[in-house]
Amino acid sequence: MSKKHQDNKKRLEAISSFAKSIGRRARITCEWCESKEDLQVWDYRPDMPPNMDTLAMLCRNCRELAEGKKASPGELRSIRNALWSNIPAVAVGAGEILVKCNEPWVRGAIVQSFMDDSIKTQLLDKIRM
Repeated sequence: MSKKHQDNKKRLEAISSFAKSIGRRARITCEWCESKEDLQVWDYRPDMPPNMDTLAMLCRNCRELAEGKKASPGELRSIRNALWSNIPAVAVGAGEILVKCNEPWVRGAIVQSFMDDSIKTQLLDKIRM
């Protein structure tokens, strides 16, 4: 077994060890859109060791959005409330998706969110003018 394969297996095991805690935190709903369908733990920061702040419970549709699927503005509105989470994987992860849409309400939602001002600035800088 290659080192890369072993490292990936260890990472997946580490993520799996958080699944029950993430599920309880999320109340068995998607932490972005509140769906209860096809939930799985999503790894927001694969460049960091997994922990409760870097993992979120997402439904299939939201995981697909996180992977780059295009969405309608209406579909994106369903994840807007996630910006007010105190969990980085939930709030910042949703913010990263929302800044890709060119809707005027996104800027206001990010400005009003509870995220740290430096993170807000980084997200707002990504919004297409």
